[in-house]
Amino acid sequence: MNKLMTTALAGAMAFGASAASAADEVRLQLQWVTQAQFAGYYVALDNGYYEEEDLDVTILPGGPDIAPPQVLAGGGADIMLNWMPSALSARENGLPVVNIAQPFKSSGLMLTCWKDTGITSPEDFRGKTIGVWFFGNEFPFLSWMSQVGIPTEGGEDGVTVLKQGFNVDPLIQRQADCISTMTYNEYWQVIDAGVSPDELITFKYEDQGVATLEDGIYALESNLEDPAFVDKMVRFVRASMRGWKWAEENPDAAADIVLDNDATGAQTEEHQRRMMGEIAKLTAGSNGSLDPADYERTVATLLAGGSDPVISKAPEGAWTHAITDEALN
Repeated sequence: MNKLMTTALAGAMAFGASAASAADEVRLQLQWVTQAQFAGYYVALDNGYYEEEDLDVTILPGGPDIAPPQVLAGGGADIMLNWMPSALSARENGLPVVNIAQPFKSSGLMLTCWKDTGITSPEDFRGKTIGVWFFGNEFPFLSWMSQVGIPTEGGEDGVTVLKQGFNVDPLIQRQADCISTMTYNEYWQVIDAGVSPDELITFKYEDQGVATLEDGIYALESNLEDPAFVDKMVRFVRASMRGWKWAEENPDAAADIVLDNDATGAQTEEHQRRMMGEIAKLTAGSNGSLDPADYERTVATLLAGGSDPVISKAPEGAWTHAITDEALN
């Protein structure tokens, strides 16, 4: 914990003792649309955990054209959820974001491939077309390919990267040999499209040793100099982690809460309940505090990106325990 954070936290504790009774506003920018991936926050909202902490929380859904770092930089949100590769890249490129909590312990990212393409290992990706999400989600894949020495400019020796939309059409329509999927979402969309699991082969980033942290909570470094803001974040993280642990213990009920908050009505009960069951596996083992070993693994993976790494040097000041140390005590 750096001196700036320590000073801000001390001020926050003093501020908390004399805070006004009016609820403090917090705007949270999600990484994607309303779904069980974010159940802990909706549970905290629905169960009154934020209200008990004197917080007025607005949860802002994401979407294919919404980049959380840009929203945060433009003042459209107080905090954001982001994958760490995207956040560290943003930080190196001038947006000083700081990880203040890490509810997700494990990664759900994987590649899902047609088995009949002959792919049995990453080496078999050569000459294939692979769908990859962008908007910062491409960094783990590009780093992985660099580590195993597979070019991403196409050709017989490399992979052709297909800029994948947030659906599974490229695989179903045979436009790609593999696509990016999450264990809790797109993989099941492929299955629901009538594909048998026996027709597929998957490669989890966790199993390949290149997993990076996902769905952390980030704030701007300058805001963490403000004791009032730090105090709000302590209360927000405390309430949010109550929501996450409740969701883990009550997955079906948590999924139902998510559905109640989905203004689009696009989600189904079956999919959200299944998603919540998978999400609970990723948040299990986390109390919200960032594990430094997980952080170092993520940084090492990103730095091992060959001639074009995601980040060029180990970041400084990119995370803090100041919020979680106070929130979880």
